[in-house]
Amino acid sequence: MRLDHYLDVQAEDVIRLKGHRIGLEHIVERYHEGYSPEQIALEYPGVSLEQIYGVIAYYLHHQAHVDAYIARIDAAAEAHYQTWAAAMPPISQRVRAIIAQRQQEHALR
Repeated sequence: MRLDHYLDVQAEDVIRLKGHRIGLEHIVERYHEGYSPEQIALEYPGVSLEQIYGVIAYYLHHQAHVDAYIARIDAAAEAHYQTWAAAMPPISQRVRAIIAQRQQEHALR
């Protein structure tokens, strides 16, 4: 199973399904959540069932490599979020705090 049959490496740590903007990580995430290939196809109707099976087969043959890739992009996304959150204007921080407080109060009821 070769990566280029169903996937495109577009940049460092950017792997997409060939012909789509859907990342490898999205298919693998659904697979980990217990979705069948047919259920994944319902989530992404533009992606063929053959392509989904191919991506899952690639993942199963290269699991350590793909898991490391997903860990890297998850860490990068978290770092980006933390940078964004740290630069958030005070009014946005206040609104977030109010929302969190209301959610907590609602959960205690």
